[in-house]
Amino acid sequence: MESDTVAPVEMVADGDIMASVEEGPTDQFILADVTRDDAYLTTPLADAASLPAWR
Repeated sequence: MESDTVAPVEMVADGDIMASVEEGPTDQFILADVTRDDAYLTTPLADAASLPAWR
């Protein structure tokens, strides 16, 4: 059986990354590269890692 592998991704260091919290019925954490269209991800704020957890 083949193992699950992820193809390497080439990273470009010229993006402008921002994070935000959108308040609403379910607060959402948003992480986005504002220099590219549709380059963002969201998750419920309750599921987002805290800064100490990222370190």
